Amino acid sequence: MDNKKKAAAVSAVMAYIKTEEEAAAASMAAAALLPAASAPVKLWGVSGRQAQMQMRNMMQMKAFHGFRRM
Repeated sequence: MDNKKKAAAVSAVMAYIKTEEEAAAASMAAAALLPAASAPVKLWGVSGRQAQMQMRNMMQMKAFHGFRRM
């Protein structure tokens, strides 16, 4: 009984490793087909979008609505 459990565990680990290797190979093949990013990342634009998302999140969390009195 114990040997069956060990064999099943080893088999599961090997299947997981094989799946991960296949996924890594597929992502590397897909990355090779995509053209390289020619434009540099614009940090001011990224920062602005991040600030907008943070503001919207705070509005959704009602950080700016204050307390409502009943």
